[in-house]
Amino acid sequence: MPEESLPFFVYGTLRSGGRNHAAHLTGRCADIRPAVLDGAALHDGPGYPYAVPDATPGRRIVGELITVRPGAYAGALAALDRLEDCRADGTGLYVRRRLPVRTAAGEVREAWVYLAGPAAANRLREHPAVIESGDWADR
Repeated sequence: MPEESLPFFVYGTLRSGGRNHAAHLTGRCADIRPAVLDGAALHDGPGYPYAVPDATPGRRIVGELITVRPGAYAGALAALDRLEDCRADGTGLYVRRRLPVRTAAGEVREAWVYLAGPAAANRLREHPAVIESGDWADR
């Protein structure tokens, strides 16, 4: 799948019903389905979550796989990169990575995932709380 059409895996305020979903994704979505990112831990921000790779057995993050309408894709990508402070040089609050996620139906799909970036390191050291459920809505 070409990178320009990858869906997004969202796990915090960008999920359906979240304040940033309303601000940045409403009207742009072609499909939204439950999904899981295996091999990652969800950290409580505070205020918003961070996804961090984690090889602890059973670690996973619960979220949604969002497919954006083709005509809205460029705008959505730019808006989400701005929101997540995802910088081209990799120094932002988040970094965007292409990772496999698993839908509730068991299908594995490649998706863009925003992971904690270098600028989040201090926040994670100061507030290292892992959300054990892996679900921002169940913290």
